[in-house]
Amino acid sequence: MFPDAHRHALVIGASRGLGLVLAVELTRRGWRVTATTRTSGGELRAHAAGSAGRLTVETLEMTSSAQLTALRERLSGHHFGLLFVNAAIDRGNLPISEVPAEMFTEVMTTNALSPLHTLEALRALVVPGGTVAVMSSEQGSVSRNTEDGFELYKASKAALNQLMRSYATRYADDGHTKLLIDPGHNRTRLGGPGAPLVAEETIPAVVDVLEAQAGAPGLQFLDRRGEVVPW
Repeated sequence: MFPDAHRHALVIGASRGLGLVLAVELTRRGWRVTATTRTSGGELRAHAAGSAGRLTVETLEMTSSAQLTALRERLSGHHFGLLFVNAAIDRGNLPISEVPAEMFTEVMTTNALSPLHTLEALRALVVPGGTVAVMSSEQGSVSRNTEDGFELYKASKAALNQLMRSYATRYADDGHTKLLIDPGHNRTRLGGPGAPLVAEETIPAVVDVLEAQAGAPGLQFLDRRGEVVPW
């Protein structure tokens, strides 16, 4: 567990779905949470309004370097025990031969490049012994890619994992716990209505993992049960 002084989390991408439930669950457990949304974030702001100040909302389009810089400046007086980046888009189940360059660039930018830009921009706000985590997916596991479909999404998550590995190598001595989290296939806008899991059951398990791994060295790729996902 994080010491009480470190129980302030920065959750990037919390307007809906897994990110929203994560922000709310952390707040429920007594964390102070700063959460970001690209747009109005009505549901997130509603939770913030009823949180007695434990949940605050910031606006961020994380593909914008200018907005990342502005957020870092706004939060310059804050210190966080957890920085969690949650972001992903999916543009359908096209074989890679049919994916236009513009779509490839959009998905790779949102799912792989922007999360790492976000970590680079905000990592200095994380306290020594704190955790830096990114929402990944089992679909990014190269060794488990044994079924057809969703080639671009899989590639973007594999790229995210590889970039996170490079990040962990670059900052091996910074004292931060580094995690890639596979939350499973959840019933969200991204996961679709037929997904077997629901965020309200999945995310408490994810937070258990985050809290249990606090202070662990190096980079780990873990699922919601805390089990290792093969690269």
